[in-house]
Amino acid sequence: MSSVESIPSAVLGVGPLSTVPGLESLSSVFLRPLGLAALAAAIPVVLLYLLKPDPERIAFPAVEFLVGDRKTSRRHPALRRLQRSALLAIQLLAVLAVAVSLAAPYVPVSESRTVSETVVVVDATASMATQSGGTARFDRAISAAKDAATEETSVVVAGAETAVVTRRAPPATVETALDGLSVSDAPGDLRGAIDRAAAVAGDDARIVVVSDLASGEWRSAVASARARGYAVTLRQFTRGGSANVGVVDYSFADGTASVRVKNFGDASATRKVSLGDAAESVTLAPGEVATAQLPVPAGGGTLRLSPGDSFPTDDRLAVAAPSEPTMDVLVVTNDPNRRLITALRVIRGTSVTVKNPPASVSRSYDLVVFSAVEPGRLLDGTLQVARETLAAGGGVVIQAQSNLSGVGYGGLLPVAPNGTVSDPAVRQPNSTGLTADVTFPAPKTAVRADLRAGKTHLRTANGTPLLTTAPFDAGEVFYYGYPSEGSSFAHNYRYPVFWKRVVHDLTGRRSLSAMNPETGTARSLGRNATVETPAGTRETNVLTFRRAGFYEVGGDRYGASLASASESNVSAPSVGGEGASDRSADTETTTVPRRLTPFVAGIAVLFVLSELAFLRYRGDI
Repeated sequence: MSSVESIPSAVLGVGPLSTVPGLESLSSVFLRPLGLAALAAAIPVVLLYLLKPDPERIAFPAVEFLVGDRKTSRRHPALRRLQRSALLAIQLLAVLAVAVSLAAPYVPVSESRTVSETVVVVDATASMATQSGGTARFDRAISAAKDAATEETSVVVAGAETAVVTRRAPPATVETALDGLSVSDAPGDLRGAIDRAAAVAGDDARIVVVSDLASGEWRSAVASARARGYAVTLRQFTRGGSANVGVVDYSFADGTASVRVKNFGDASATRKVSLGDAAESVTLAPGEVATAQLPVPAGGGTLRLSPGDSFPTDDRLAVAAPSEPTMDVLVVTNDPNRRLITALRVIRGTSVTVKNPPASVSRSYDLVVFSAVEPGRLLDGTLQVARETLAAGGGVVIQAQSNLSGVGYGGLLPVAPNGTVSDPAVRQPNSTGLTADVTFPAPKTAVRADLRAGKTHLRTANGTPLLTTAPFDAGEVFYYGYPSEGSSFAHNYRYPVFWKRVVHDLTGRRSLSAMNPETGTARSLGRNATVETPAGTRETNVLTFRRAGFYEVGGDRYGASLASASESNVSAPSVGGEGASDRSADTETTTVPRRLTPFVAGIAVLFVLSELAFLRYRGDI
C-alpha cells in the first residue's frame, strides 16, 4: 500500500482506532499506541524497591548528630529509599523510553512524490451526453482522462456495463483506448466502477474520476477507496442541462403509449409530445411531472419532445410496434363456441372470421382455430389453409371433442386420441408463459390421448394431455383439451387472458412492452446471432441495449429508450471548478508520518548505559 496507508486512521479521519476510547488522541502521536502497554513493566520495578528489606540499623551515640532533622528521620523508610534512589529513576526512565519507542512516535509531514500508476474512472452514462457550447461533457471528460495518464494507467468505464478497458498500460495505449470509448444512452453504476478501480489499483496508485457526479451514490465508494489509502481525485463536468425536460417513464396498454415527462429546470416549460400523426402539449412547472397518451401507429415510430434541450437523450423514445396491426383469426366450427369467439374478439388487434364446414376458405390467416367440427365435413382446402398458415410462421388451435379421431386432422394433431374419461383430476402445471397465474379446473369429460409430439403444459392425473404445443414447419400447433361443452374454465375471469396469451404466442406477436425495453437492460438470444444496432452490426448471444434506438435480430424488432429520473436530473452540486483538480498529472502531495522511533530508541539505550555506569560506580558490578 502507499505511504498514506502507514499513517494511523486518526490522521486519515477514518478507521477502527477512532472507535476505541482513549486511543483516538494517542493515534495522532503514535503509529502503534498499544505499544505504551510496555509501561506496565515499571510496576514490578517499583514494587521491588518498595518490598526490599531494610538493612539492620546499629546506633552509635557519638555520631547521632549526623542523622539530621528528626522529622526527616521519622519518614517511612520506603519513601526515603525512593527519594534517594537514583538507580530507580534511571530504570523508570529506561522503561518509559522503551515503551515510547515501541509505540512508534511520529510527526505528520507533507511529501510530494511522482505518481507512476493511475487508475482513471470514466463516466460514460447517459447524462454525460449533456451538451454545452456544442461539446458534450463526455468529450471534455475524455480529454481530462488523457491528461491524467501516467507511466502505467488503467481505465475503468461506467456505462451500461462496468468494464476495465486497460490495465497498467503506457500512455499511447491508453490514449487509443480512450479514443475508442463512446457515451452510452443508459444509466450506469459509477459507485461500482470506483470500487472496481480500487480493486485493480496497485499499492502506490492514485484514482482519478472524470464524471459529472450527477448521482450521489459515488460518495461511499470514494470514501471507501480513501480509507484504503488511495488518493482519489474528482474532476467534475457540469456545464449544460440546467433547464432539462425529459421523459422519465413510459408504458403501453391497448395500443397506446403513456409517457411521463418531468421538468428538471427552475422555470416553467412547455413541450409538444408527438408520435406519428398524433401530438399533445404539456406545460410543466419546475419539478412537475405530466402524462401524455398517444396511439402507437403500425410499425411504431419515434416519440419526440419539442423543442429539445441540451440533453437530447431523454427527448425521444424509439417505439417499436408490429408492421401489421391486425391479426386475422379464422374459427372453423359447426357449433360456434360463443365464449371462445368472444375471448378471441376482445383481444386488441384481432379480426375474427367464423366459417362453418364444409364452407370453403381461400384467403390467408395468422391463426386458424378448429372447434366442434363434425366428422366428414372438413374440406382438404381448409386443411391446406391451416398448413399454409403454419408454413408462414402462424398458428393452429385444435380443440378437443368426444369424436376427435373421426374429424380427420391428419398430421396436424399432436396427440393420439384413445377414447374419453369422466371427471379426471388435474395436475396444476408449473408456471409458464401460457399458464402463469391461471388456475385450471378439472373438466367434466376429457379425451384420453397419448402425446405424439411437442410439450405438454397441463395434464390430468392419469397423464392425459390437456394443453400441448408442438412445432410444425415454421409455426406451432396448440392442442386445447377442454371440450367446448360443459367446460367451467370458460366462465373463469382469467379465460380471456389465457386466450390472449395463446394468440400472441402462436402468431409471434409480442406485447409492446416486450418490444420496447429500457436502455441498460439485456435479452438472452440463446445463441450467437447477428444484431443490427444503432451503432452498427455485431454478433452476440446476449443483446444489451446500450444505445437508444432500434434493434433488429432474427426478424424481431426492439425499440430501446432511456427512462431514468436520476439520469435525467443532469444538474449536480459542484465539488470544484469545471474539470478542476488539486494535483498535477505527475505529482501529488500526501501526508506521511516522519518516524521518531530511532531517536527515542537511542534515548532508551542511553538510559540503560547510564544504569550500568551507576551500578559500576556503586561497586555492584
